[in-house]
Amino acid sequence: MGLFKSKHVWDPAELIKACLRKEPRAQEVFYERYKKKLIGVCLRYARTAAEAEDIFQEGILKIFGRLHEVREPLALDGWVKTTMIRHSINYYNLVTKKENLNVTIESSDVVWESNDYTDFLTRFEIVSILEVINELPDGYRMMVNMYFIDGYSHAEIAEMLGIAESTSRSQAARGRNLLLKKLEEKGIRHYESY
Repeated sequence: MGLFKSKHVWDPAELIKACLRKEPRAQEVFYERYKKKLIGVCLRYARTAAEAEDIFQEGILKIFGRLHEVREPLALDGWVKTTMIRHSINYYNLVTKKENLNVTIESSDVVWESNDYTDFLTRFEIVSILEVINELPDGYRMMVNMYFIDGYSHAEIAEMLGIAESTSRSQAARGRNLLLKKLEEKGIRHYESY
């Protein structure tokens, strides 16, 4: 066989089955396949890079432990990402409770100027946006990530965080407005479509 290992291309179903059998090579392939993407998810929800690494390590273990739940192997990428997002949110909620942080999520009626804000982030340089999102207070950072980046509905956010849908809407609007203000302070302007 020589000095070179053959490059085996794993299809999702095969990879899941091999990981469930705890085959080290399959677990290594799985880990390497998702590490970069999942660290990116964790960085968006964490307050620090060290916290993101902790979230990732705990989350990847949870993912390996729950692979038996994957019903559609072709949807593995989405399942892995969703599982890590939910783990990140749970981590955030647990840390908030442990540290007894007063992260207030207030409810108020907010009138949106248009219904076209779900894609407003695409108008900016993504790196600049992520840096500014990380500067937002925890509650707003969570909302901006969940609603604008990860695409959860207000109903889904309300259920995951145990808040009212109206609270999700108002916090997303406030987070969006604060984000836009911070981006403008850095010289990055947004343009509404009329």
